[in-house]
Amino acid sequence: MFRSTKSRAVERNRNFARDISTNVTYPTRLNFYLNPPYEEVSIEEFETWAIDRLYVLGEIESALFRNKAKKELDVIIKRVVDKHLPMSSNMARVVKGSGLDEERRKDHYSHFILRLAFSRSEELRYRFLRAESALFKYRFINEEARERQQFVDSLNFQWNAVSKEEKSQYLSKIQAACQRNVENESFFKVPFMKVPDLVERRAVFVHKGLAYVPFSEQISIVIEEFEKNLKISLENTAKALPRLDEDDRLLPILNHLSRGFVVPEVSVSTAKPGEVTADQVDSLVPHFPLCARHLHNVLRKEKHLRHFSRLQYGLFLKDIGLSVEEALIFWKRSFSSVNDDKFNKEYRYNIRHSYGLEGNRKNYKGYSCQQILTGPQLGPGDAHGCPYRTYSLDNLVTALSTLGITPDSSGCREVVDAVKGRHYHIACTRVFELTHPQKGSLEESIHHPLQYYQLSTERQ
Repeated sequence: MFRSTKSRAVERNRNFARDISTNVTYPTRLNFYLNPPYEEVSIEEFETWAIDRLYVLGEIESALFRNKAKKELDVIIKRVVDKHLPMSSNMARVVKGSGLDEERRKDHYSHFILRLAFSRSEELRYRFLRAESALFKYRFINEEARERQQFVDSLNFQWNAVSKEEKSQYLSKIQAACQRNVENESFFKVPFMKVPDLVERRAVFVHKGLAYVPFSEQISIVIEEFEKNLKISLENTAKALPRLDEDDRLLPILNHLSRGFVVPEVSVSTAKPGEVTADQVDSLVPHFPLCARHLHNVLRKEKHLRHFSRLQYGLFLKDIGLSVEEALIFWKRSFSSVNDDKFNKEYRYNIRHSYGLEGNRKNYKGYSCQQILTGPQLGPGDAHGCPYRTYSLDNLVTALSTLGITPDSSGCREVVDAVKGRHYHIACTRVFELTHPQKGSLEESIHHPLQYYQLSTERQ
């Protein structure tokens, strides 16, 4: 799959892949992903395409977990797909030209790349299947009728349209099965074993081994078939993983991608230095996410933070606009039990270093949620990390109650359920929504502490 790869597996299949790749076409935007791509791509394309799809699936999963209504879910999917995984209809070919096929090629490859990354455990396979199914359903519903039917016909589902004469012949029985007026509805026939759920619910008329299915149920059958095929494919991929002759550059990328399904990596714009002063920090704490709030509370209580805790909180404060001069004032006041000489020797250099003023002069940015979750583990006396991951459930419920989320509320249960499922960024997003009802439901989940702060402080 890589260009210029040393993989023996790719070398063995190079000629075969070349023959296959020249015949790969994408008649519509819809894809069951039955055949893997063979054409080689660069390592940059491999990773970039996968990350874009990962972000889309992550946002879909977040919306599903927060029980978004269908209308809200569609808005969220449309926004992230248009930005990260756009695909134009066939009507745009005159304008897009080869760009239309390139969009579909990216969609094809990115699906199979993530399939490799997320076939490694039952939990990842389930989450991948659920998010991919929601994405496919959105695309199927919103596809143009002609292209949708063209795609369905290509799947060879053995569907046959029911003629008006045949429908009239069995109308009373069809209507009795559907339990509604179906005079103006079209039907198709499929082998009854293709629609076991409809047969079990006695929702279709069955005659001579064929089920008479209303077109309104078409999407249910297509989605069920999509999920069945993908589930089998994921299980087969999982079995094949140990035998894959992978390029030594591939495993680190796949591991990184699978970790990214915990929370995608994002970039955010930091505030200008000087927007926040040392005197203002305490008053801004209500706008902090739980990770920064916890670090601040420990700092105020202990009058000290250990190295990794200090680094995580210090970079967060830098992100929200605390200048190096104000940072020195803030930390000196906070470490009130440390004399000037010790502070200058042990802490001043590190603070200036994080602002790019000492050592290698690298201007560090605050940690994203992914960096926090995959960062150093807690040691004795440490307070860094993500509280949704490090707190016990009892401590988390207590912390939520201090934010006004009572233990017996549905909101508290939703947050706890997200934590139990290890959806830490979804828990944080839900806490924001519960504590900021005036902001409404978030379209995009939170992936960075600064993102939480900016959303909390922005004006309505």
